[in-house]
Formats: sequence, C-alpha cells, structure tokens
Amino acid sequence: MNRHKRVSIIGVGLLGQAITDRLLEHDYVIAGFDIDDQRCQELIDKQVPVSSSAADCASNSDVLILSLPDSDIVNAVISDIKESLAAGTVVIDTTTGPAKSARDHAMTLESNACSFLDATVAGSSVQVRNGEGVIMIGGHADTYQSLSNLFDAIAPKSFYVGETGAGCDMKLIVNLALGLNRAVLAESLALAESAGVDSKLALEVMKSTVAYSAAMDTKGPKMVAGNFEPQARLRQHLKDVLLILEMGREHGQQLPLSQLHEELLSSAVENGLGELDNSAIIELIRKLT
Repeated sequence: MNRHKRVSIIGVGLLGQAITDRLLEHDYVIAGFDIDDQRCQELIDKQVPVSSSAADCASNSDVLILSLPDSDIVNAVISDIKESLAAGTVVIDTTTGPAKSARDHAMTLESNACSFLDATVAGSSVQVRNGEGVIMIGGHADTYQSLSNLFDAIAPKSFYVGETGAGCDMKLIVNLALGLNRAVLAESLALAESAGVDSKLALEVMKSTVAYSAAMDTKGPKMVAGNFEPQARLRQHLKDVLLILEMGREHGQQLPLSQLHEELLSSAVENGLGELDNSAIIELIRKLT
C-alpha cells in the first residue's frame, strides 16, 4: 500500500494504541479519534493528529481502521460516519464479533461505494506492539491484496481466510483454544500452590514438558507474580466466550468446555475481576480452594 494514502483509526484503547504504534514505526502518517479524552491525549503525545469527531476522522481517510469494544458499537459508528466516507474508502474492522455483523457492515458500506474487511487480531496489545500479533482477514481477496503492506506493518503474519465474516469466525476459533489454555494454566498453578509446590518452579517445569502452551509464556509470569495490569481485559474475553457459544449454537456444535469457561468468567466478573488482565482468572480459581 502507498504510505501517502490517508490512514485513520477510530478507537485507540489497548489494541488501537498498539496498532497505531506499529504503523508509526513503519512510517505511516495517521490520524485518530476516540471518545475518551485520555486516549486522545495519548495520540497527541505521539504527535498523531486527533480528529474532532468520528465523522471528521472518516471524511479524511482513504483507509479507516476501527478498533472498538464490540459489534454494536461498530454498527453505531458506521451509521454515524457512512455519509462522511468518500467513495472507494476501505474500512478495516479489527473488532471481535459475530460473522453476521461483519456481513451486515459490509453491505451497509458497499451501498456507499466503500469496501469492508473484517481483520481480527490474535495476540494481546503488548504482543501486537512487539510485532508478535497475527491478523485473520475476511472480505474480498483483491481488497486484502491491495492492503498487504499495511497488514505487514501491523503484524508479521496475516492470513486471508475467506469472504466477509471469515475473519470473525477464525478469531473465535483461536480464542476458544487460547482462553481454555489460559484457564488450564491457572488451575494447574492454583493446584501447585495448594499443594505447597513453588508456583514459579511449577511453571518452569510445565514449560519444559509436552504440557507447554504459549499461555505459559505470556500469562504464566503474571499469574505467579499476581500482576494483573491489563493487556487484554477479562471482561472482554467473557464477551468472546459468549460469542463462541453463539457460534456453536448457530452451527449445531456442542461446546462443553466453553460452557464451563463462561460460568467461570461470569463469576470472575461478578467478583470484581472484569477490568483486570484475563490472567486474573487464577484469582477466582484460588478462591475456590
């Protein structure tokens, strides 16, 4: 993609800030907008121009990235900005949501002569910032190909996974395995602690065996240290698990482990852990002792 094209981002929370950092590192000139003044100030601190509104941000974009909490908010933002988008603008939605919502968003934008890609991201904000994220893209293949350099800047690995909505489906499939790996790790460490086994040693041993998962690298040290500063919030993963269960019902697939996971995460949110990092699931499991 030509770096002289105008790239903007709406929604600069944890993931949005990480995407912004990646694009700046690769010499993209970008602008942004968020309804949160503190997030806008973080953009200003990076010398990124802040638009006066979402519509203003959209009107000055050739490529518009959305990094928002859920598909309902995406729908509201698209409704707000669609008349401000110039014909030919590509909207890239990184939000984890249901495939049907992505298809609805694509139809709305295509009626305004714009294109849509659902480009979901695997990896925490820290991993994305460090160039360790993975992007899964659904939409028209030629639109994806035209933006391959942009995706390469955001993450070293990107996969075109099919038509509109396929990126959303793939993200939920990945998050099912990722979330359960994290919960299994939390339960293992909680058992070690209850049995008087040093949790740091238990983590080191597990990482050296076939029990290993990448969650041990990214979340194990946080669980051991009790450091739950959010890289990806626990309440957001509860939202993802609810979407996973919805996807299972849509396709007639029972997901018994995800049903149990939803119960645990709901209890964690009820116990005040929702705003913490998703590794805080171990705190709930510790309380079950």
